[in-house]
Amino acid sequence: MWIPDGSREPDFSQLKTVLQKGKPDRPVLWEYFMNDRLYDLLCGDEKVPDDRSISTYVKNIIAYKNAGYDHAFLPSPPDFTFEVLDRHKTKSVSLNTGSIDSWETFENFPWPSLQNVDLSYLDKLPGYIPDGMKLIPDGPGGVEENVIELMGYETLCLKLFDDPELVKAVFDRVGSIICEYYKTIREYPFVGAIISNDDWGFNTQPLLSPDHMKTYLYPWHRKITKIIHEAGLPAILHSCGNLYPNIMETIIEDLGYDAKHSYEDSIKPVEEAYEEYNGRIAVLGGLDVDFVISHSEEDVYKRAMTMLERSSEKGGYALGTGNSVPEYIPDSHYLAMIKAAWDFK
Repeated sequence: MWIPDGSREPDFSQLKTVLQKGKPDRPVLWEYFMNDRLYDLLCGDEKVPDDRSISTYVKNIIAYKNAGYDHAFLPSPPDFTFEVLDRHKTKSVSLNTGSIDSWETFENFPWPSLQNVDLSYLDKLPGYIPDGMKLIPDGPGGVEENVIELMGYETLCLKLFDDPELVKAVFDRVGSIICEYYKTIREYPFVGAIISNDDWGFNTQPLLSPDHMKTYLYPWHRKITKIIHEAGLPAILHSCGNLYPNIMETIIEDLGYDAKHSYEDSIKPVEEAYEEYNGRIAVLGGLDVDFVISHSEEDVYKRAMTMLERSSEKGGYALGTGNSVPEYIPDSHYLAMIKAAWDFK
C-alpha cells in the first residue's frame, strides 16, 4: 500500500488560488475531515505533544501535511455545541427528537456561549503549523442543522405554520451564536479560510421550502459570508443534499460563497458540477464516498487522475472526497485517490 512520504511542502497560496477560482501551479488536495485511524497512519512515528489540549489538533496537522495538503482542518471547540441530548451518532439517528418546542423551552435552553469556552489552546497551535500551511476552521454545526437538532424536524415543520415567530427566534439565536464564533476565529493569523458547514437537504430535495429558506436561513448565511470576507478570507460552504439548480444559484449570486463542497453521484457527479459551475464558484472534492468505497483502488486512482486532467487548464478545483473520509473507507482506497495528486504531471 502506497503511503505518502511527507516530502510535499505545503503552500496555502495554491489552495487559495483554487478558492479564488484560479489555476494553481500544481494539483491541490482538499479534505474536510478524515478519521482517527487515518490520522494515526499518516502521522506515523512523528512526535505529538503531551499537552492534551492540543495533541489531537497537532496530530491532524501532521497528518494533513504528510499527505500533501496545503491546509489542515480545525474543528470548532468540542464544548461549544448546541447538542444537549445523549445521542450517539455512530449510527443513524432520528431528526425528530429535539429540546425546543415552546417559548418556555426556548427561554430555558442552555444556549452555548464563547464566554464559557477556553480558547487558550488556539494560542499554542502556531508553533506546530508547518511553514506555508494554514488552518481552515468550521463552525459548531450550521444554522439550519442546529435548528433541526434543537427542535426536531417534525416539530420544526409544524411550528413553521403554528408558531413562525418561535421558529424565527430559534434561527436568530443559533445564527447569532455561530456568527460570534466566526468573528472570533477569523482573527487568528493561521486561519486561511473558513468553512460554513450546514447540511440543507437530502438526495432529492432540500429539507425546507424555498420561501422558508429565504425567510429564516439565507439572511444568516449572508451575514456569515460577510464576516468571513471582512477578514479577507475565502468562505467555503459545505452542504449536503440536492441543491440544484436554484439553490446553487443563490449560493453563488446571493450568498456569495467562494467555494462549495459535498457532492454525490446520485445527485450530480462532480464532473457535471464542475463543467456547469467552473469559473463561478470553486469546486472542492467530489469523488463520491460510495464510489471510493465500492470501486477498486485502480478505479479510484483513474477517476481522480481524470478529474485533475479535466481541471488542469481551467483551475478552480481541488481533489478530495465528496464529503469526508469516514472510517469505513478503506485506507488504501483513500490513498489511491490522493496518489493521483502526487503523480500528476
